Amino acid sequence: MYWYSIKTMIGRELLIAARYPAEVLNPLVFFLMVVTLFPLGISPEPEFLAKIAGPVIWIAALLAMMLSLDSLFKNDFDDGSLAQLLITPSPLAVLILVKVLTHWFTTVFPIILLAPLLGAMLQLPAEGYRALLLTLLLGTPIISLIGAIGAALTVGLHRGGVLLSLIVLPLFIPILVFGTGAIEAATLAMQYNGQLAMLSAMLLIALLVTPIATAAALKISINN
Repeated sequence: MYWYSIKTMIGRELLIAARYPAEVLNPLVFFLMVVTLFPLGISPEPEFLAKIAGPVIWIAALLAMMLSLDSLFKNDFDDGSLAQLLITPSPLAVLILVKVLTHWFTTVFPIILLAPLLGAMLQLPAEGYRALLLTLLLGTPIISLIGAIGAALTVGLHRGGVLLSLIVLPLFIPILVFGTGAIEAATLAMQYNGQLAMLSAMLLIALLVTPIATAAALKISINN
C-alpha cells in the first residue's frame, strides 16, 4: 500500500509539472538571466569571471530555487489535496520526502544540467567543473528539504514568499559556503573532499530530519 501511495505521489507531481511547464521553466530562465547579467554588470574580463564563476552560479541557483519553494505546497493547499494528504494512512513524512525530491528533480535538476554551460560562459577553469556538479548535486537537495519546512509553515499565508525567504535563507549559508569553497579549492588544484563530506553529512541529516519537521509544520498550518 505504501509503495502504491509513493508511486501515485510521483506520478501526480510529474503530471503537474507537465501541465504547468511555467513552474519548471521560470526558475531555469531566472537562473540563466542572473548568471548572464553578471558579466554585463560587473566586468567581462576572463580572469575576473574565472574567479567569481563558482559563487555566481551557486548564488543564482539558490535564488532560482527560492522562486519555486513558495509553490511547493501552495497549489495542494488551494485545491484541498493537502488536507487529504494529512489523513492518508501512509506515513506523511515519507510522502513529503517523495514530493520534495520529485519537485527537486523537475525544477532543480534542469538547472544543474545547465550549470556547466554557464560555467563555460563565465570562464570557469576546467578543474572546477567536477566540483561544481558534485556540490550542486549534494547541496541543492538540502536546500529543497530545508525550504520545504519554511514552505509548510507559510503555506496558509496570503503572501508567505517574503516570510519564507526570511526563515530559510540564513539556513542556506553553510551550504553556500561549502559549495563555493569546494569549487575554489578545485580551481586551485587543492583537495576538497572535506567540503564534499560536510555536504554529504548535511544531506543525510536533512533526509532523515526535515520530512518529519515538514509534516509537523503542515499539521500546524492546516490546523490554524
